[in-house]
Amino acid sequence: MRSLSSTVTLGIFAGALLCADIALAADSMAGMTGMGKRMAMDPAKAEIVPIDRFSDKAGHLQLRTAANGLPGPNEPVDFDQGPFITQGIAPDGGVVKYYNFDVQSTKPAQIYILVRENDGKPVTGQLHIVDAIPGEPGYNDFRRINRVKVPQDYTANSVTSLDGIRKAGYATEPTDTLVNYPLVPDGSKASHRLGHGDNRLHSAWYRGKIVKYFAFDEKELSSGGTDTVPVSPIYVTFNVNPDQPGGGPGSGFKTEPKSMQTHNVPLTIPSDMGYSPLWLVSVYDNSDWSMVRNLSTVLQAKVLAPAVATVNCPIVHVGSMDEMKM
Repeated sequence: MRSLSSTVTLGIFAGALLCADIALAADSMAGMTGMGKRMAMDPAKAEIVPIDRFSDKAGHLQLRTAANGLPGPNEPVDFDQGPFITQGIAPDGGVVKYYNFDVQSTKPAQIYILVRENDGKPVTGQLHIVDAIPGEPGYNDFRRINRVKVPQDYTANSVTSLDGIRKAGYATEPTDTLVNYPLVPDGSKASHRLGHGDNRLHSAWYRGKIVKYFAFDEKELSSGGTDTVPVSPIYVTFNVNPDQPGGGPGSGFKTEPKSMQTHNVPLTIPSDMGYSPLWLVSVYDNSDWSMVRNLSTVLQAKVLAPAVATVNCPIVHVGSMDEMKM
C-alpha cells in the first residue's frame, strides 16, 4: 500500500506532466501556420531594433569618428542636412538633389512579402520581412522582392522572421523586382522625394522585432534576371584630390562659395532609361571643377579615380538651369 506522501508526490508529478503536455500542445498549435492558428504579433508593441549606419562595421564613406560628429548608435538621423544630401548638376545643366546612403554592394539583400496563395494579393496588415541589418553580412539597402505564398486563412503578422517562413514551409518565389529601402534608426527623417513619393518612416519585421526604413520609388528597378543591382555613372570632385594628403571624401565635395552647389554630375536622372540610384562613382580632378557645367563638360575633365565605389544616392529633385547659383 502506498503511503499518503507517495500518493501526493505521484499526483504532483502527474500534474506537472499534464501541464507540460498542455504547453507542448499550445506550442504546436501556435506553430500550425497552415491551419491559421499561429498567434499574431502586434507591430505597435514589438521591440524596435537599434540601427547604426555609421559604425566601423556598417560605414564606409560615412564612418563615425570623434571629429566628424556623425550621429551616435541608434540616434535619429536627419538626412535632410549635410553631409547626407547633396546638390549636383543634371546632365542638361540643371539642378539635381540626392541623398547619400553610403556605399552599397551590387548584390542585393532579400525582402519577403507575404501574399495569399489563392489570388497573389499581399496580406493586408502584414509587415514585410528582412533578415539583415546594417553591419551584418549580406546587408544592402537594395533588396530583391521574394513573394511568400500563405494560405487564405493566414493571420497577418503571425510570421515575423525568415526562420518562421522556413519552418512554416511556405513556398517562396524570387522576383526580379528590386526596392531601395535603407534601414535607419527610429525617428530618422528624410522628407524629400521626387514628385509625390512616400516619405514616411516604414516598419518591417526582423527576427521577431521591428526595424524602420525609408522607401525610394523614383524609378522601378529590376535585376534583369542577374541578381545584381544595376548601376549608373556619376562624376564627383572633392576639395582635396584623393591622391593628396587628407584628400578624397574626408575633405568634402567642392562647392560654390557659401552654397551647397557641387559640380557632381550624374549621367542619368530618373526619367532616363538607364537610371539607377546605385551610382558608380568616378572622381575627377578638382582643377577642372570650374569648367564643369553639364554632362558634356564633365566628360572632358581629367579622371583621377575611375569606378571607385558604388553608392546609394536616390535623386529626390530635378530642376531647371534657372535654379543654378554659380
